Amino acid sequence: MTQDETIASLGNYGYGWSDSDVAGASAQRGLSEAVVRDISGKKNEPEWMLDIRLKALRTFDKKPMPNWGSNLDGIDFDNIKYFVRSTEKQAASWDDLPEDIRNTYDRLGIPEAEKQRLVAGVAAQYESEVVYHQIREDLESQGVIFLDTDSGLREHPEIFKEYFGSVIPAGDNKFSALNTAVWSGGSFIYVPPGVHVDIPLQAYFRINTENMGQFERTLIIADEGSYVHYVEGCTAPIYKSDSLHSAVVEIIVKPNARVRYTTIQNWSNNVYNLVTKRARAEAGATMEWIDGNIGSKVTMKYPAVWMTGEHAKGEVLSVAFAGEGQHQDTGAKMLHLAPKTSSTIVSKSVARGGGRASYRGLVQVNKGAHGSHSSVKCDALLVDTISRSDTYPYVDIREDDVTMGHEATVSKVSEDQLFYLMSRGLTEDEAMAMVVRGFVEPIAKELPMEYALELNRLIELQMEGAVG
Repeated sequence: MTQDETIASLGNYGYGWSDSDVAGASAQRGLSEAVVRDISGKKNEPEWMLDIRLKALRTFDKKPMPNWGSNLDGIDFDNIKYFVRSTEKQAASWDDLPEDIRNTYDRLGIPEAEKQRLVAGVAAQYESEVVYHQIREDLESQGVIFLDTDSGLREHPEIFKEYFGSVIPAGDNKFSALNTAVWSGGSFIYVPPGVHVDIPLQAYFRINTENMGQFERTLIIADEGSYVHYVEGCTAPIYKSDSLHSAVVEIIVKPNARVRYTTIQNWSNNVYNLVTKRARAEAGATMEWIDGNIGSKVTMKYPAVWMTGEHAKGEVLSVAFAGEGQHQDTGAKMLHLAPKTSSTIVSKSVARGGGRASYRGLVQVNKGAHGSHSSVKCDALLVDTISRSDTYPYVDIREDDVTMGHEATVSKVSEDQLFYLMSRGLTEDEAMAMVVRGFVEPIAKELPMEYALELNRLIELQMEGAVG
């Protein structure tokens, strides 16, 4: 493979098939109060949840579209299908799923990961709802709750009502309001005090319908001294028209608890990926976001940690690949709201083929958060001369005795680097691959490479040869 062919292979997409789409073909397009009421009615939700949805719909109508970041003019809210039910009930085993859905997950390698016990629990969402869900019995016996979010609302309404919207209110932005109005699916997790879930819980999100809107809502509560690692993957077919993925993720990390949330996003290049993710870290708590953005047409995503308790820690490690026709606008937000809190942001991006990668970050140290420290490092690698990288850092320090470090680099693969490596016996392709692997290695080593075959193949393609 020549260098040009190898670089171009970054845009290869092996998950673009689609299944038969009977449910999606008959789904209603457009957003209205009637659509919101219909979603809530089909789920037999309590009146208070319908009220939240309707209020959020009104907020969505009033909120303007973002006038910064990526160009979102291509989103046609009147053409989106906001709810598609692909099965009548959730399956207890993979064999109970409809054949086309089961075959899709077989091709993605998800059941095999469960069989090999590489994950402690699995959730598979297809279109608007979770179609398969399972958790290991030993975790269930310890009081760990791992459900789809709709079941979480039905079975644990007190916990749900207390925390839903407590970290990300509907009015936070236009797309959080949209999600609150039409949310469906996602994961609901509660880990009791002192319980450590050592093997990851996994969720997999698949869009099949053209012009689909997927609006999962994930809510994670890690009680005092607990630990959980949640991983999610995403793919979709390649269509000529666009789809929208607009999730909301809320995480509550209680004192001295730790949560790690890993995402490998590999949407097809016709998906707008507009996600709001935020965690609240209480005293002594640690929140870690590991974020990989490889696919989509446009991604706007800035995982956040609100450090509300003394000695809380927040960390974001992210890597983004922007190929032809892609804009990855990613970053992080860290709010230091208590003394002696600490945050770290490490962002890596690779752009090729005219793609655009942007880092957009906020670090804010509020009055009273004395003794806090933050470190931000964002590095961009341009593989060619037609790609683009931008950095938009924002730092707001309101205390004197804090430590703040920020550095940003934009670099190209130099001829000297290639010449040196080739003088040691590598081909030009191998040399390019080694440079890129070395560039993303600080992030790649944190990815849970064993938890699903599909993600293993994805990481191998993107990290170990796709650019080199």
